[in-house]
Amino acid sequence: MFYWVMKRIFLGPLVKLLFRPWVKGLDNVPDHGAAILASNHLSFSDSIFLPLMVHRPVIFLAKSEYFTGKGLKGRMTALFFRLSNQLPMDRSGGAASEMSLQAGKDVLNAGGLLGIYPEGTRSPDARLYRGKVGVARLALQTRVPVVPVAMIGTEKVQPIGKRMPNIRRIGIIFGQPLDFSRYYGMEDDRLIQRAVTDEIMRELMRLSGQEYVDEYAAVVKASLAGKGPEPVKKAEAAAEAPGDIADDRDEPGPAVR
Repeated sequence: MFYWVMKRIFLGPLVKLLFRPWVKGLDNVPDHGAAILASNHLSFSDSIFLPLMVHRPVIFLAKSEYFTGKGLKGRMTALFFRLSNQLPMDRSGGAASEMSLQAGKDVLNAGGLLGIYPEGTRSPDARLYRGKVGVARLALQTRVPVVPVAMIGTEKVQPIGKRMPNIRRIGIIFGQPLDFSRYYGMEDDRLIQRAVTDEIMRELMRLSGQEYVDEYAAVVKASLAGKGPEPVKKAEAAAEAPGDIADDRDEPGPAVR
């Protein structure tokens, strides 16, 4: 109920009035049945704009830290994330990543729409970065189509580190569903996982017009932050986790489906 009220009555109409989002290819999102919406990730507000334009609920997986915060702010953040249909995921790797994958499978097996940012985190510079293979494993294991989604201009609305958004128009392009049935039964093959993921990223690059960088965004962020070799290696290991599909956002904020 909270979800519907926020989307249809309060936040949704206000966001549409202020940001006047333009949309192409919305009919590529299936009216019923399971599908993955695989999007580029330019801004924290992507998780507001994207589901707002889709007529069906979209569920995202978010890192568990947003659900375990301390103090009033932490409790309010956790409450909002839960009420807005987001699922907490432990992103520490190993068994935790497999739990993330299973949670995504549960959403899809129930016939829902699952939103995934294959880059795993926001782009640090508006370029498109290497996708993580969790999206491929999930698509192949559940045998559902992948709808590529290109967010346009959202990095200018809410750049990294900026909490109050700039009021300007943004765009969303929904590409044609990608069918990977030719790879069914080979979901555990890492070469197949990489091939599927790279195909998704190529389509995102085509739709968005972004420059592609064949590195993981999380690793680039760690290097830019000057965290030293060990944190960078840790970021590389986490980026290679085959089951990780949760979104590692850098700061909390609202999201409405």
